[in-house]
Amino acid sequence: MSLSVGDKLPTASLGRLGPDGPEQVNLDTLTTGEKVVIFALPGAFTPTCSAAHMPSFIRTADKLRAKGVVHIICISVNDIFVMKAWADATGATDADIHCLADGNSAFTLALGMNYSVPETGMMLRSKRYAMIVDDGIITALNVEQERGVCDVSGGETILDLL
Repeated sequence: MSLSVGDKLPTASLGRLGPDGPEQVNLDTLTTGEKVVIFALPGAFTPTCSAAHMPSFIRTADKLRAKGVVHIICISVNDIFVMKAWADATGATDADIHCLADGNSAFTLALGMNYSVPETGMMLRSKRYAMIVDDGIITALNVEQERGVCDVSGGETILDLL
């Protein structure tokens, strides 16, 4: 079942590599009482994710924050080590974008945003989407309908929705 505008985000524990090693982040702690943008993508270091999706949020990070966004969160079905390396390589770390790992796809499955492409070895990956969340409630949700495209889920499009 896919979530939609007006729904509350499911409770989720996502991973990241913190200064003292692996740590879990309760998504509620980042979203409760705050306006946040969450974007998700099929995989770190993949072409569209690295060349278009992440750069669009790095470009718009300051403008999103100027419109009241407290946290910008990127979620991918990767492990914490890949997410950390990718965040550093793309500049997401410097842009203060939280890159969180949904290593077992639990959050992606709970949202109903999963898909698989067996021929590329990408199993139980996340569809490409972006959402605005206000105090845990989805207020805008844009999901790409085609693979390899970053149009409705890019930073500029989300900025225009605020």
